[in-house]
Amino acid sequence: VQLQASGGGLVQAGGSLRLSCLASGRTFSSYVMGWFRQAPGKEREFVTVISSNAYRKKYADSVKGRFTISRDNAKNTVYLQMNSLKPEDTAIYYCAAGPFVGVADYEFDYWGQGTQVTVSS
Repeated sequence: VQLQASGGGLVQAGGSLRLSCLASGRTFSSYVMGWFRQAPGKEREFVTVISSNAYRKKYADSVKGRFTISRDNAKNTVYLQMNSLKPEDTAIYYCAAGPFVGVADYEFDYWGQGTQVTVSS
């Protein structure tokens, strides 16, 4: 499966952005989808994950209550709604697909190219 993330940009602190990740192929609905991010000089970190049927979701503590993951299997797309953004949310955001509802990047087999999110103070 190929993944293409979009929707990043520059936003002021307190603002909102919605990221999208479009997947190719007919098996999107069978994949667990996740979002990770990597800030400059830091390792890539888990943000959120959603099960194939959207029943299970997990969030990093740093984004709980501010970020929401969702998916539309008919559109082969997973979304990340980001509200109340903070400067520390600045990073490249990657979507990923895998078989398990995990939080480690090695649990995901396919990765998008990333989209830059910059939050100014």
